[in-house]
Order: sequence, then C-alpha cells, then structure tokens
Amino acid sequence: MRLTSLSGLAALVFIAVSFVVIGDTAGKILTSKGVAPATVAWSRFLIGALIVLPFSGLSLQEFRHFRDWRVVLRGAFVSLGILCILTALKSEPIANVYGAFFIGPVVSYALAILFLGETPSHSRTVLLAVGFVGVMFVVKPGFDISWGMVLALSAGCCYGSYLAMTRTVAGAYRPRFLLISQLLLGSVLLAPVGLSAELPALTLPIGGLIVISALGSALGNYILVIVNKTAEATLIAPLIYSQLLSATLAGVLVFRNWPDIYSLIGLCLIAFSGFGSLVVQRNVLGK
Repeated sequence: MRLTSLSGLAALVFIAVSFVVIGDTAGKILTSKGVAPATVAWSRFLIGALIVLPFSGLSLQEFRHFRDWRVVLRGAFVSLGILCILTALKSEPIANVYGAFFIGPVVSYALAILFLGETPSHSRTVLLAVGFVGVMFVVKPGFDISWGMVLALSAGCCYGSYLAMTRTVAGAYRPRFLLISQLLLGSVLLAPVGLSAELPALTLPIGGLIVISALGSALGNYILVIVNKTAEATLIAPLIYSQLLSATLAGVLVFRNWPDIYSLIGLCLIAFSGFGSLVVQRNVLGK
C-alpha cells in the first residue's frame, strides 16, 4: 500500500471515529440534562436501525440468522458495551472513558488466542502490554476507583468480546447484515430499560441531541463498514486509536476537561500501542 493510500485510509478512519465521538459527546450532554443513559443507548440503536434498514438489503430469508447464538451474543455484547460507556460518560471525562475503553483490544487479543486458536505475535503482544499499562494510568486502579471508570472498563471488555465474536461470524455473513443485526438486536434488548427510564420533557434541544447521538454513531460505524471492504482489518484496527485524539479534543472544547498528567501519559501510551501495531503490520506485509 502506498503512503498516499494509507494517508487516505487514516483520514477516513479518523472521520469515522470522530463521528462516533460526536455521538458520545451528544450522549454525555443528554445525560447531564437528566436523560437516562439507557434511554440514550436505546434511542441510538433504534434510530440507527431505522436509518440503516433501507440500505441493508435485509431479506426475509436472512431473519433465520437471528437464531444463530453467535449473532445474538454479538449484539448483546455491543448493546451492553454502549450502555456501559454512556453511563460512564455521565460522570467521567470523555477522554478518560475512551482510555479505559481501549482495554477492548487486549481482551479481544486474549480471546482470539484462547478460543479462536490464533498464534500470538511477540511484537503485537509487547505493544498490547504497553497499551494495557496506558489504560492503567488512565483508570488509576485502587480502592478509590470511581464507579464510572469501572463501567468504562466493562464497556471495553464488552467491546473486546464483541470484536472476538465478530471474527467468528465475519466469514459467514455479509457486513451489512452484521451491521443491521446489531442495531436491531440492540433496539430489542435495550427497549425494556430504555422505555422504563424517566424521560425529561422532549424539547427541541433534547430531541436534536438524541438525533445527533444516534446519527453520529450510525454514520461512524457505516463508514467503518465501507472502509473494511477496501482495506485489511489489520491496517484499520490500529487506526481506531485515533479516536483518543477526537475524544480528548471533545473533552477540552466542549466540557473543559483537561487530562491530568497520569491520564495524559496513559493516553499517549495507548496511542503508541495502536500506531506501533500499524507500523509492525506494515513491515510484516512488506508495504
């Protein structure tokens, strides 16, 4: 792959993850205005499903695939992960939440080795260890760890499990089916908690933020699906770490949350882990 192509790929991924951060920023504002995280999460899946459904190519014959436990478990992991991260955002700085959330690649890597029979790479293992240390700097584990950071870590574990489940079904189902399946399953699974939560008066700003939260997430994930059709997953995955930059900027510009020195060190280590993986992968592929 030429440098210009890699630069274009990096730009597309950054745009995609920035849309996701915009959605989460709107979600954090909503929770600060009294909207329950469960309602924000459920509305995100529901609106996303309504937007994507006409373009998904979903056929009646494909509904039988919703009986596949792997598809259902994958949808459950991503639904619970979104619920956890939105709940964490209610009380924690957005950059710190994303820092803890990036425990996900470590979890995914471990599950791939244990259950999918993948052979560990020494370089990749070292870089993931660096990323894990970075997460610990952000989370600052101890007896006084906040509940929000526990939820952010839980969201990352759910995301890592979701990534591992995606690997198990990627060869069996088309990408657009996987996208619409997780949106539809999330809409159903989160409906009980989303509808039961108390909703403030549905003013224009509240409604607008709900739509922005859903659209940001849907657009970001749709762009990532498109990108995955034109480039190797091993090149795309490390670029997801650019989300840390978007999250840090959103925290500073929107919420005036500046990372403390330990969080900043941790975020830098996580970013180094991600982009270091990209360099290693390019060298392996000889590109």
